[in-house]
Amino acid sequence: MATASAYTTTAKVLHWLIGALIIAQFIFALTMPHIGRNTPVTTLISLHFTFGIIILAVALVRLAWRATHAEPAPLDGVPPWQVQSARVIHWLLYLLLVVLPILGWINASYRGMPIVMFGVELPKLIGTRAPGWGWTGDIHTWLAYYLMLTLIGLHIAGGLYHYFIRRDRVLQRMLPGG
Repeated sequence: MATASAYTTTAKVLHWLIGALIIAQFIFALTMPHIGRNTPVTTLISLHFTFGIIILAVALVRLAWRATHAEPAPLDGVPPWQVQSARVIHWLLYLLLVVLPILGWINASYRGMPIVMFGVELPKLIGTRAPGWGWTGDIHTWLAYYLMLTLIGLHIAGGLYHYFIRRDRVLQRMLPGG
């Protein structure tokens, strides 16, 4: 279980693993070719798909861990509005870590693009060009670039605020050895 002062080692590893995977995912997204009607699946597109599924799997493990292991109690002196806003941001990030890969998978299925992981093609979630599903790519992109990046920015800003301004131990609770 988490101690009163820090997150468990497992929670820390999952947190930083997801952070590294998201950084890689955005690098792939920014450098891969635009996906249009007849875009072939390139290495970068395939990596983007693969990392999306890995992020989904790790996020589900993270959520299962979070559901079965309490987070540390808020530190004394942290205003309740900061505790609540941090919780809202965390849960929105968890939601996006599940929704974004699923939307991406649906959009790949819609476009007839295979998602191959370790030599195994994953099943399509919908049929190719299934009516009513063309919007998934646009929403996937909008949620990733606008909502996800905004929430990540707020998350990082909050940690840095606590480290540099408040000088409390909020950030250190998620750092290795903290």
